[in-house]
This record gives sequence, structure tokens and C-alpha cells, in this order.
Amino acid sequence: MIPFLIALLSSFIITPIIISIYTKKNWLDNPIQTIHVKKTHSKPIPRGGGLVIFFGILVTSLIFLQFDQHLIAIFIGAFLLTLVGTLDDIYDLHPAIRLATGLVASLIVVGSGIGVAYITNPFGPGVIHLNQPQILLNLFGTTKSIWVLADIFALFFIIWNMNIVNWSKGVDGQMPGFVSIALIFIGILSTRFIDDPTQFNTAYLSFIVAGAFAGLLIWNWYPQRILPGYGAGSLAGYFLAILAILSGAKIATVFMVLGLPTADAIFTIMRRIIAGKSPLWGDRGHMHHKMLDVLKWGRRRIAVFYWASSFFLGFLSLYLNTSGKLVTMSIVFILVFGFLIWVKINKKGLR
Repeated sequence: MIPFLIALLSSFIITPIIISIYTKKNWLDNPIQTIHVKKTHSKPIPRGGGLVIFFGILVTSLIFLQFDQHLIAIFIGAFLLTLVGTLDDIYDLHPAIRLATGLVASLIVVGSGIGVAYITNPFGPGVIHLNQPQILLNLFGTTKSIWVLADIFALFFIIWNMNIVNWSKGVDGQMPGFVSIALIFIGILSTRFIDDPTQFNTAYLSFIVAGAFAGLLIWNWYPQRILPGYGAGSLAGYFLAILAILSGAKIATVFMVLGLPTADAIFTIMRRIIAGKSPLWGDRGHMHHKMLDVLKWGRRRIAVFYWASSFFLGFLSLYLNTSGKLVTMSIVFILVFGFLIWVKINKKGLR
């Protein structure tokens, strides 16, 4: 609990400083000047959440964690995401630049030796190994083994989570809340994983990141004083994916606790492709938009709904096996897809 609380306090203290800097520099997301259908706020608000999260995690990690090659690589990738996130706060970068940055950050992490060596077989006993084929490279007199499938899977998993979490931060308090809850469950599961491949404590890092997002949540809660921005959104998915891998390849657990964002993202990609649009460009078709526009839910209600779903699914993940998680996720997908299809058919509140 202490790492969580210190990270929460760090983010809480850092946030008003970032708000002040962004406000003085006029680095504000002004929905009147920069009109976009996906935006739900009506007043100019600074983004800057990426800086809050990065420094909140870094400060607390310097106190509690022992840095090794893995953690150094993780922070190098996180710094890159924060840097590009800050530039995006100011200049609104093209989505392709953000996607390329996520790929580079993921490559840095995977290059440090973090990969998915196996996944639990959801259709039977045992695991599915991803450690073959291997490519041996001789670099500076040292032989390095590249596990092709393990590394490709890890790359996809990290990039995927960065994007789906980014897409689920449309209303006040939505993203920091469910991300903090998801990371707490990852931390709890990490305590069950005895063979931690790192010198630092994976569970501690999970609770530190959870605390950093909880600290941001206080300022992002309705009425929000700061937006997470691409920086915080990408860092959320980045750390969630990496910590899931390090905690014993808890891939199914992450899909569980991110059930709503995952289902929403898959439906969104399919919807945009069918409509002949790029899946990278935002619109007002996400689940939280439909709750706001069609169901007329308030922002706080939507945020709490996302938190509650992550908590409920995270709680189930502590007790379900992989097959049970697969069944649960299938039910979540049916419910989310059913709701979004119903909205599409009724054509209410669509833009």
C-alpha cells in the first residue's frame, strides 16, 4: 500500500504544477477553436496527463525499486511516449506518428528481453509455447537469441493495449479510474507469481502505476481540471501490457479487466473499416459517446460504470481459469456489440 500511496501523492502534487504551466503557455485543448466530433468537453482544458503519470511513476520507482535492464528499458520507452504525448498536447500530431512512436517504445521493451514465452491453452490443459522459432544474432561479441513468435506477440499486445485504452478516455475520470483498478488486480496477481524475471518487484511497480493514475484521477474527475491526453492514455496501456507479461503472461486477465475498452475497440475498428474510413482517426462512435448521446447518461455515471465493470471483471479474473475468462469475455463482447448495433440500427444520436 505504501508505494501506491506515495505514487498517488506524487501525481496529486505534480498535477497542479502541470496545469499551471500549460495554462500560462496556453497549451489548452479548446473545443471551440479546434472542433472535433469526438470531444465531449466544452471549455478549454490543458492535457498534460502524460507528464503527471511519468514523473509520478519515476519519482516513486526511484524510492522503492531496484533498476535493472528491464526497468531501464521500460522507462526509456515511457519517456519516449511522454515526449511525443507532450508534443501532441501542443501540436496535435498525426495519428501515424503516435502509432510509430508506440511501435518504437514497444521495440525497446521487447529488445530488453521482455516477451511472451507462452500463453495458457484456453481449449485444454497445458500451455502454448511461443519460444520457437529462434534467430541467433552475434552483436558485439555477444550471442542474442530472438524468439520470433514471443517477440511479435509481445509487440502486438503492447501496441494494442496502448491504443484501446487511449480510445476509452472520452469523459471525466473514465480512463484513470478503470486503469488504476486494472493495475491493482495485476499487482495482486503478480504476488502469486514466484519466478519474477526482474530484479525489481513487479507487484510493486503495478501498485506504483496504479497510484499514479489514482492521483491523476482526483484532478480528472468531474469537472475535470486536466485531460489525460495521448501521453497518459498510451502510458496506461503500455504499463498494463508490460506488467501483465511480467506477472506471468496474464494476457487473459488484461483482456478481462479491459473488457469494455477491448470490445469497444474491436467494434470500432470493424465499423470504420466497413464504412471505408481509416481506423486511426477518431469519431463519436465509441461506447462512452453513445452512453452520453443516446442513453443521456451523465459523465460521472459513465466513468463509474467503466470502473465497476473493470472491478467486477478483475475480481472474477482472480478465480476463473483461462477457459472461464474466455467465456466471460465472449459474454462481454456480445453485450457491447449488441448495444452498439442496437444504437446503429435505431440511428439515435449518431453523428
